[in-house]
Amino acid sequence: MLKKNLEILQEKKDKALLGGGENRIAKQHEKGKLTARERVHFLMDEGSFEEIGMLVTHRSTDFGMEKQIFLGDGVITGYGTVQGRIVYVFAQDFTVFGGSLSETHAEKICKIMDLAIQNGAPVIGLNDSGGARIQEGVRSLGGYADIFYRNTLASGVIPQLSAIMGPCAGGAVYSPAITDFIMMVQDTSYMFVTGPNVVKTVTNEEVTSEELGGASAHSTKSGVTHITAVNDIDCINKLKALLSYMPQNCEEKPKAIPYEIGDEYREELSTIIPDSANQPYEMKEVIEGIVDQDSFYEIHKDYAENIVVGFARIAGKSVGIVANQPMNMAGVLDVNSSKKGARFVRFCDCFNIPLLVLVDVPGFLPGTDQEWNGIITNGAKLLYAFSEATVPRITLITRKAYGGAYDVMNSKHIGADMNFAWPSAEIAVMGAKGASEIIFRKEIKAADDPAEKLKEKEAEYADKFAHPYRAASRGFIDEVIEPRDSRRKLIKAFAMLENKVAKLPKKKHGNLPL
Repeated sequence: MLKKNLEILQEKKDKALLGGGENRIAKQHEKGKLTARERVHFLMDEGSFEEIGMLVTHRSTDFGMEKQIFLGDGVITGYGTVQGRIVYVFAQDFTVFGGSLSETHAEKICKIMDLAIQNGAPVIGLNDSGGARIQEGVRSLGGYADIFYRNTLASGVIPQLSAIMGPCAGGAVYSPAITDFIMMVQDTSYMFVTGPNVVKTVTNEEVTSEELGGASAHSTKSGVTHITAVNDIDCINKLKALLSYMPQNCEEKPKAIPYEIGDEYREELSTIIPDSANQPYEMKEVIEGIVDQDSFYEIHKDYAENIVVGFARIAGKSVGIVANQPMNMAGVLDVNSSKKGARFVRFCDCFNIPLLVLVDVPGFLPGTDQEWNGIITNGAKLLYAFSEATVPRITLITRKAYGGAYDVMNSKHIGADMNFAWPSAEIAVMGAKGASEIIFRKEIKAADDPAEKLKEKEAEYADKFAHPYRAASRGFIDEVIEPRDSRRKLIKAFAMLENKVAKLPKKKHGNLPL
């Protein structure tokens, strides 16, 4: 009897492992995609995955569904380790009903999320689904809402990572949208609320799925996706790398990797800033000169490129970096860069990741487009995010820090712990030329040679304000440092701030300027 029972169990396991069957698996491979089980296999440490709910089946009896039973019901759920860390995972199986979400499919995902929250471990969703299972009607819609609710409860408690590895349309997009990071695969994944057919019906606009919601569109235009991958394996490797910068939950700090401090001077930083204040330079070279070698992991690389955000390590410890990018729009702040920066700052603050802010900002981008699209409220998001953050916060001003943007970019006035500046820093209300045109307008107009007079007054203003020493004299800058000494100073400052304790006023929550 026992032998027979074991045979029945093995038969069911074998059936579950086949998903939608060999033909559908072959079709998945023809599209250049891995199956759900293959994705889980490559994500988790060898032999660590423990599946939960392998034998679950749907409960639908409408439209002949009782004749179509697949063990697992289109989603693989369980837990295991990634680089030795406990992680919970669900992977939608497109070979079973197109990965569509049913009531039981949703219940399996919710069970995994509940366990992740309860045990304080990250959850990774590998999305590949045609959407709600229409044969189940409102039950499948209710399943989505159950997942959304748990995404919200988990937000800021445990890291939530979403990989879009196939279709993700309609209501399905809102679960990834609530998670911390979204990764998409080029050419094989897409996200949209309404598909090309609906778009054509409503707006008469012809658009493909790729154009409407592919990885390229969402990484460059909407900013919905934070990272793009060339294929499934690349996506999984990038997920692992991203996870390595994060702690297990909000109660922990990211795990440091061994590092032996030695000669931390970086001479190459001394030659980065050009002689001309208007000449651009690559801020990523500054980042690379400060952080541990090959440790910078950029987020939102192709979106709002006038600001750079990403993770790195300094002396083996995880930090979040927010930096203006002079190579793009002179590093000016605008609607998109403000949103990009604010979201990243808030994630780092949620999970105890210290912040390093590199500043070279001429101000906020002027114009009707910016004003009409809410530069006021969107710029305020970045200001709010920095002001609210209680993690260690260090700012280094490399060149320009003008106007309100100086305040917003983690100034001493909004709670930064340590503020450094290079001798090339210019901290003022505005640039020397613009300021001179306003302050000395009458003198310049009355001069025999107005152009020459403007140059004279510009030099006078620059001599007074286009440097870091007035700010340093007021204590707004803690120290003016040589560029080559930046890394050494930052290592010491972050070590000094490691046990920082900061408490915000008691409240239910703030009213973020959405």
